[in-house]
Amino acid sequence: MDTVPAAFTIAFAPGVTLTRWTRAWEERQRRIPLAFVATDAASQVSALHDGRADVSFVRLPVDRTGLSIIPLYAEVAVVILPKEHPLAALESVTLHDLSSEDRVADTLSAEDAVELVAAGGGIVTLPQSIARLHARKDVVARPVTDAPVTTIAIAWLEQRTTAQVEEFVGIVRGRTAASSRSVPTPKTEKPRKAVTPKTRTTQRARPRKPRGR
Repeated sequence: MDTVPAAFTIAFAPGVTLTRWTRAWEERQRRIPLAFVATDAASQVSALHDGRADVSFVRLPVDRTGLSIIPLYAEVAVVILPKEHPLAALESVTLHDLSSEDRVADTLSAEDAVELVAAGGGIVTLPQSIARLHARKDVVARPVTDAPVTTIAIAWLEQRTTAQVEEFVGIVRGRTAASSRSVPTPKTEKPRKAVTPKTRTTQRARPRKPRGR
């Protein structure tokens, strides 16, 4: 009787969309089920160290001790404003535009911060995906063009780099099912075109003497 393999567990920070990678895994590794752990800033790395997850999608920066990390993509920062705010009429804003605005406390959760913005308690700047999670009709989100971006990365413990971890990381990096991790496919050289040597004239033909009439 076949033993059912243990689940491969993926931890993920708020706002990270996993669908395209988990679909590829389910197509290639049907015998190994997936499990998921939602994390926050405090637990996105600890989920790896305490064994709750095999890999973790994290929002940088994080403590890199003992980790392998591959940055994946960057998220722009957006400011959440009350719908009636004067800056809400702009398509985007700058840090200078926001310099005189009151801000909600950094200690609040994203959900509570947006709630306070809606109540007129200030503004808050969030990564774009987080803002989308907490979108509501009484606030608007506008890109902050010169604010630092946030980087999303995949992380795992160096000492727990299993074959399954390598497989999943390969999927995230775009490796196809037909590609090999160990033996790279050699490049096929295109056949060179045959070069036909040009015929050089080594001696000029002597002009013919005119025939006598």
